[in-house]
This record gives sequence, structure tokens and C-alpha cells, in this order.
Amino acid sequence: EDTPGDRRLVAYVVPAGDHEALPDALRDFAGQRLPAYMVPSAVVVLDALPLAANGKLDSRALPAPEHLTGSGREPVTLQEQILCAVFADILGVPAVGVDDDFFALGGHSLLAARLVSRVRTVLGAEVPLRALFEAPTVARLASRLAGSGAVRPALSAGLRPQRLPLSYAQQRLWFIEQLEGPSATYNTPIALRLSGAVDKDALGTALRDVIGRHEVLR
Repeated sequence: EDTPGDRRLVAYVVPAGDHEALPDALRDFAGQRLPAYMVPSAVVVLDALPLAANGKLDSRALPAPEHLTGSGREPVTLQEQILCAVFADILGVPAVGVDDDFFALGGHSLLAARLVSRVRTVLGAEVPLRALFEAPTVARLASRLAGSGAVRPALSAGLRPQRLPLSYAQQRLWFIEQLEGPSATYNTPIALRLSGAVDKDALGTALRDVIGRHEVLR
């Protein structure tokens, strides 16, 4: 987790011999046998694993992976330029070429979901998440956009009836209460011990805000 909130699976290896092509070979090997989310986003080759004083692995001393970018062709069309900028922003890298693989540059399923959402916002195109796994480069994804559907309409509040219908879970609890009578079976009591000075006014305001936000509490 080099960037807060952005966790990535990284493999650290100590090779026995020549290791020039080892990172790509290991990723290809893992990709043929593991689901995409289990394939390391990067492979870092080390001369030796860093050890702590007790002889165990010192994970904090492991170096952050360096993702190579900008080695592919430059974008030609405006759409490719926009996609390259979106790829780079989501991945947190300076630049992305049209032939650079999203997952080889450190992308994973969570970042893929962000990318699809960003493409929907910026280009107004609806791209299924599966399409990014099948076409993980800007060039290939741009060709998919030509046949993509219209963007989904934004969510909007619907008409609100005076009496709201119960959910299935609420109907079940209502039925049990009608059958067995009032009961505290589904109540969840919680006792909290507060230490130090308590601002009663602030606490009361916070609780009232929660009650005002969630009508099920009223």
C-alpha cells in the first residue's frame, strides 16, 4: 500500500540465475493458472530479501515497485489522448502509451472499476468491466468504445408515497411480531464507556443528526 487506500499485490523474488525476463515470465505463468485478481500487479527482483533483527522478513524495507510507462505508441486520436490521460490518472503514473497494459502497470479490479466509471463520466460511454479485462490497453479499449452502448442515466429521486412499503426483511419482522407479540429478540443493546470530558451539546447534536438522516430510527 504505497498510496493510502490503494492496495496492490506485489511479488518479490530472489532469482537463482539470469533474471532479465523473469518479471514478465512470472506474470505470464501466474496469469495462466490464477484468476486475474490473484496475479501480482508487479514483480520486483531483489538480490536478497530484507530481514529484521529476529531473522524474519522486514516487509517495511521492501522497495516499492517501479512501473514502466510511456514505452508504447503515443495516442493519435482525441479519444486515445483522453483514455491515456485517464489510464495515467487512475494508475498514478506520469504517462501511459496506447499499447501499455493496464494490469501490467499495476492495475487491479478495484482500479478497473474506477477506470470504467471515469470513462463513463468523461466520454459518456458505457463500458462493461469485463471489456477492460479483455482489452486492457488504450488502443484495444478505444476500438471497443465504438460499439459501446449509451451511458446509463444518472440516478434521480423518485416519487415518494406518503406511506412507504416495507422491505421483505421488514415484512418478516412485522409478521413475527403479529404472530408472537412484542419481543426484544431483534434488539441490539450496546453500552459505551466514554473517558475524558464529554461535550454533551455536541454529542446530542450528532445523535439528532443521525436520527434526522435515518428515518428508520424515528
